[in-house]
Amino acid sequence: MRTIELTKRQEQILEIVKENGPITGEQIADQLNLTRATLRPDLAILTMAGYLDARPRVGYFYTGKSGTQLLTENLQKIYVKDYQSIPVVVNENVSVYDAICTMFLEDVGTLFVVDQNSLLVGVLSRKDLLRASIGKQELTTIPVHIIMTRMPNITMCERDDLLIEIAKKLIEKQIDALPVVRKSEKGYEVIGRVTKTNITKAFVALGEEGLK
Repeated sequence: MRTIELTKRQEQILEIVKENGPITGEQIADQLNLTRATLRPDLAILTMAGYLDARPRVGYFYTGKSGTQLLTENLQKIYVKDYQSIPVVVNENVSVYDAICTMFLEDVGTLFVVDQNSLLVGVLSRKDLLRASIGKQELTTIPVHIIMTRMPNITMCERDDLLIEIAKKLIEKQIDALPVVRKSEKGYEVIGRVTKTNITKAFVALGEEGLK
């Protein structure tokens, strides 16, 4: 959940719980001269945002955590498998022309190249294909394995990796996407992809959850 801007009443509730917790909703309402029903939405927001903890028949506790701490904790709970998307793969022997067509039709910025055993052997970016297109080469005769980034120079990730760590890799490597792989005895099978768009969707969902 993201750091949310608290209302004056929500700040008052936090102060009351800090000083008197555990404290029931009815007791908080009495101190503010409000009905329990009026207070319920504020308590729900503060609890879901992580500022307060609620225990049945006991009351509300102040967690003692700042908005930054809460955000950090929640980022540590989001994994690649929660937001990965379907990979777009091509065989290592397809032509650069066909790869360009695939990238255009699938509306992606990165293609993952596999061998005859469907194992990852390379990655193709827009820059790779653009570079190959400059000049007078016949693109239908150039196989993508000539221009792709090869193993072991491919940055990869797995389903159980933290999404925040993958975001750092995308920034560090200045790339748009990573293949999600499953390791086998023979190599790496591509089972998904993580892109900057996936990362953005995760952070937007995180923020929207904090506003519920």
